[in-house]
Amino acid sequence: MGLPLPTVIQWFKTMTTNEYIRGVHLKLYPPFDKKLWMRNYYERIIRDEKELDEIRRYIRNNPLNWEGDEENPLNL
Repeated sequence: MGLPLPTVIQWFKTMTTNEYIRGVHLKLYPPFDKKLWMRNYYERIIRDEKELDEIRRYIRNNPLNWEGDEENPLNL
């Protein structure tokens, strides 16, 4: 049996945050003065192929919205 999802998510957030901090120290990434990760995450069971396709479409198209996103540092 695998690890519980919350454990996997916490590990992923910790490892990527540590890598980001290392990159900032090496001047590979710009400093970011806010939180890198949201506190919680949304867990959902995908029930059918239609729902899976909608989620895939959202993931594929969402980066196109970054330019106008209020969280984009260029918009602050």
